[in-house]
Amino acid sequence: MTTELDGVFALEDGTVYRGVGFGAKGTACGEAVFNTSMTGYQEILTDPSYKGQIVAMTYPEIGNYGVNPADVESWRPHVSGFVIRELSGTVSNWRAQDTLPKYLEKYKIAGVQGIDTRSLTKLLRVKGAMKACISTEGLSNNEAVSRAREWKGIVGVDYVKEVTHRQAFAWDPQDDLSHGWKADHMADGRMEYASKLPDADIPIVAFDFGIKYNILRKLRQRGFRVQVVPATATAEEVMQYKPQGVFLSNGPGDPEALGYAHESVRGLMGEVPIFGICLGHQILGFSFGGRTFKLRFGHRGANQPVKDVVSGRVAITSQNHGFAVDPESLDHSAVQISQINLNDQTVEGMRHKKLPIFSVQYHPEASPGPHDADQLFDEFRQVILNWRKTA
Repeated sequence: MTTELDGVFALEDGTVYRGVGFGAKGTACGEAVFNTSMTGYQEILTDPSYKGQIVAMTYPEIGNYGVNPADVESWRPHVSGFVIRELSGTVSNWRAQDTLPKYLEKYKIAGVQGIDTRSLTKLLRVKGAMKACISTEGLSNNEAVSRAREWKGIVGVDYVKEVTHRQAFAWDPQDDLSHGWKADHMADGRMEYASKLPDADIPIVAFDFGIKYNILRKLRQRGFRVQVVPATATAEEVMQYKPQGVFLSNGPGDPEALGYAHESVRGLMGEVPIFGICLGHQILGFSFGGRTFKLRFGHRGANQPVKDVVSGRVAITSQNHGFAVDPESLDHSAVQISQINLNDQTVEGMRHKKLPIFSVQYHPEASPGPHDADQLFDEFRQVILNWRKTA
C-alpha cells in the first residue's frame, strides 16, 4: 500500500485535506456529508440515497471485515467518493469475498484515507454540508477547491431517475432472497435460514425511488407480495396491479424536484393504504400540500433519537437524509405530526387523520443500524388488514 499523499479532499470554503488514495484512480465532486455508524460501510456505499454525495465515516477504522455480495443494498455503490481515517490492512471475516479497495476500484469510485475525519465532521457540523471534490489523480489543492466550487450542488437536482430500476419487477418470487439469517453458520460456510417465510398473502406496490434491498426483505418477511415499480410510475399504472397497499421508498436528492412523484402519490391517496419512509415521507409531505427545507448537515447514522408524541416512546433510529418536512407548511386539520427528532425537533413521522396513510423520516429496516422501529412493517400490515374490513 502506498503512503504517498496522492489523495486530496477539498471543500468549497477552501479547506483542503491531503491523504492516501485507495480504490479507483479518479476525480469526482459531490456534497460532503458524514455518517456516524460504527459498522455497515458496505450498506452505506450501496445505499442509493447517497447518490451525489461524498461520504466521510466518523468511525476511525474502516474495511476490516471486507466486502461480500450478500450485504449490498442495491445493484451497485452510489457514493461519489469515500473518506476515512484509516483503511484496515487486514480483512478478517469468513464471509468476505473482496477487499474494500478492490470493491471501490471495480466501480470506479475514489477513496482517500488518512483524513482527520474528526476535524472534518466538526467543520461540517458548524458550516453545514458543503460542495466538495475528491481526487486520487494528483490534483493540486487549488484545482480541487476550484472544482468543488464549480459543482452544481444537490438542491433542485433529481437524482432519483439515475438510481431507480427502469423496469417494474416482482421482488423475490422464488422466496430465496428474503429469509432472516441465524447468527451462526454451517460447517461448509453456508448460512442457515432462521425461519420459514409466511405466505405472501397481501399484494402491494413499492415505488423505487432508490429502494434498499433490506426494505424489500422486511416487507416479504411480513407476508407482502411486492411488485416494485419505477419512480416515474403513474397512479393509474400502479392501480393496474390491484395492490392492497403502496410503499414509498427512500432515495437521493431534493424531494422538491420530484413533481411527477408528488402527482402520482396524490392520485393514490384514498385508494389504498400508503406507508412511506425517508424520501417517501418527504414526497408524502408535498402530496399533503406541504414543503421541505434543507438541513444544515443532515441526519446520517444509526443513533438518531426519535420520540413518538402520543406514547412518549423513544426509539434509536438509523437515518440518511439532508432534507426535512416543514411542519408549518402542513394542514394540521388533516395531518398529524406523530414523531419528532429529539436532537433538533424536526418532523420524523406523519399520519393522515382520516386516510390510512403514515410515514417516517428514518429507516425502520435499519441496515445498518438498530431495530427499535422494526415493528412499523407489522403496523403497515395491520393497517391494510383493517382497511380490508371497511373497503
